[in-house]
Amino acid sequence: MSTFSAPKGTYDLIPPDSADFLAVREAISAPLRRAGYGYVETPGFEQVELFARGVGASTDIVTKEMYTLTTKGGDELALRPEGTASVLRAALQANLHRGALPVKLWYSGSYYRYERPQAGRYRHFSQVGAEALGAEDPALDAELIILAVDAHRSLGLRNVRLLLNSLGDAACRPAYRAALQDFLRGLDLDEATRERIEINPLRVLDDKREAVQRQLTGAPLMRDHLCEGCAAYHEQVRTLLTAAGVAFEDDARLVRGLDYYTRTTFEFVHDGLGAQSAVGGGGRYDGLSEMIGGPALPSVGWALGVDRTVLALRAEGVTLPTPSPTDVYAVPVGEEARGVLFGVLTELRRAGVAADFAYGGRGLKNAMKSAGRSGARYALVLGERDLAEGVVQLKDLHSGEQAPVALSSAVAEIRAKLS
Repeated sequence: MSTFSAPKGTYDLIPPDSADFLAVREAISAPLRRAGYGYVETPGFEQVELFARGVGASTDIVTKEMYTLTTKGGDELALRPEGTASVLRAALQANLHRGALPVKLWYSGSYYRYERPQAGRYRHFSQVGAEALGAEDPALDAELIILAVDAHRSLGLRNVRLLLNSLGDAACRPAYRAALQDFLRGLDLDEATRERIEINPLRVLDDKREAVQRQLTGAPLMRDHLCEGCAAYHEQVRTLLTAAGVAFEDDARLVRGLDYYTRTTFEFVHDGLGAQSAVGGGGRYDGLSEMIGGPALPSVGWALGVDRTVLALRAEGVTLPTPSPTDVYAVPVGEEARGVLFGVLTELRRAGVAADFAYGGRGLKNAMKSAGRSGARYALVLGERDLAEGVVQLKDLHSGEQAPVALSSAVAEIRAKLS
């Protein structure tokens, strides 16, 4: 056993569990790729100010949860706590917004927040996200939501609920902000929460503490303050989702945990996960580009938690199909056979066949046991007599049938059988 262990609140992904995480990433990204989203990858750390401006200086993410560091050169950096600000920064830096719009991007990676570790909440977590930059169109909002729903369905998830809301825009939110502040100032709240009322009162609505939530009964709702344009926009999103067969629940208190959201806001939740019920979410962020020094670039996006999705699958008892990592297991008997069979193994791999080898000079009996445990469909056994005859023994590990095949045609015959 090692002297070291993974840091608190983190985890190692190792087989066989890692296969589920890979399958989830593939399932989430597949609909995006079909819809024209290109892959983007950003650094694991960025300037602190990028997240302070974009995510919001009043959010828990910035005030309490970011991992920050100072470089030897004096730069203030932060491990990325979320993906949107980084992706938008990368797109602006590469001038992608000067081409055809919208710019459609997807990404996958690890993110870091200093949180209290619990089931479904880690200090290091994995997400797949998607962003559509540069277009204000309810069809784009609906598209992204539908792609996420399709990903969940492809995995076999049936109990994910979609919560939907609108947070208005610069035309109607100021009046709502003032009304909400007036309401919140009359509540019995701690000093830190009172400070938050003045910076961004929506953050108080997102406070999960029961003592706060009890007092929010009767709080003004954004839906009652939407301007005509925002109300019409939101109704178009709802209509498109309904036409696509996507069920949703209107949640007038849904604000999410980031300051940059405008208009469409949504969250995917799974009741089988307990307190940490969100498996992902997102929304429109029409002003974020200006917040980080870019031009006006209305955009929308989401991030889905790979960790949370795996937990949701387990809560529903869904077992993902995991193809065997090995189709053929090669077993040599004798040193000369070992060299020849290793050459066949290399040819198989280059021909696209998943193949493994009995390493370590084990005897035939132990090697065949390993072949059985590998999950391989076939074993290739080569001994001195086989070499002399120019054949190799091909054994079907499911049926037990075994027959010699010519060494010169072994790769072609195995490919034909596997196909």
